[in-house]
Amino acid sequence: MNRLADEIIEGRRLTEEEDLSILLKADLKELCKGADKIRKALCGHKADLCSIINGRSGRCSENCKFCAQSSHNSTDCEVYGFLEKDILLKECGHALQQGISRYSIVTAGRSMEGEDLEKAIEAYQSMHKAYPDMILCASHGLVKENDLKRLHEAGVTMYHTNVETSERFFPEICTTHTYADKLEEIRLARNAGLEVCSGGIFGMGENWQDRLDMAALLARFKVSSIPLNFLIPIKGTPLENNEPLTQEEILRIVAIFRYLNPTAFIRIAAGRNYFDNSGKALFCAGANAVLTGDMLTTTGSKTAQDRQMLAEIGYTFA
Repeated sequence: MNRLADEIIEGRRLTEEEDLSILLKADLKELCKGADKIRKALCGHKADLCSIINGRSGRCSENCKFCAQSSHNSTDCEVYGFLEKDILLKECGHALQQGISRYSIVTAGRSMEGEDLEKAIEAYQSMHKAYPDMILCASHGLVKENDLKRLHEAGVTMYHTNVETSERFFPEICTTHTYADKLEEIRLARNAGLEVCSGGIFGMGENWQDRLDMAALLARFKVSSIPLNFLIPIKGTPLENNEPLTQEEILRIVAIFRYLNPTAFIRIAAGRNYFDNSGKALFCAGANAVLTGDMLTTTGSKTAQDRQMLAEIGYTFA
């Protein structure tokens, strides 16, 4: 794996047209060591910290099987409309004080339009003006290109739209929108001048080929930030009885995504609680970015702990 890591550092890029089974068969320790070598050589030592706020919760029309906010699932998810601007502004400032460099409003629902879109644009404008050092991201579903341009003009620089899994497995998880819808949203965001953040969730029943296919697709689309979530089964969702992934499976997934996406932010999101020390091992296996603080409907890691853990293994911060 050391030789393959060196080849990637020198410019080789793996694609789905190659036999990627070597990544599944390799000794895990050597695979992770190579992934960390790639990360250090091509991304350096800076860790990218982001935080999100659940800007509109529950009653989502989409039937994603993993999600507590879907109206098709029977969960205890909190339900509320779009948050007031003052709350969003206050939380953004709090995140900046904690040393977080990216901040995003995330909203439940298929899309964002009408009055809520206007509120979101006003909130982003206010945050951009009040905290010019904060990098603003947005996650509002399948938004139209013109509205994505308006978000960009309001100060948003990156748009988040997860592909969730492979194209083959996606219909097993969601049928109210398609994989093609997801890929089109990536294209629209790019057309609007936005960078793209797109990843997914693992442990939903997909196989290793699905994971390889997803990693290769994101590489082909040159996605710059890839959030990796490891399913935390939520009571009341169709996946509530899914067996959690093992630590070994999670580490291999992280390393694989680094080999296939050598210059991207490999961002660890939900599921770090499966590891000790805030998931320190993941950041020695190719990851270099983290979603910190509380997640949308599950508890995350606290920022001070994350900064200390990352500093201990040689990371610096923007």
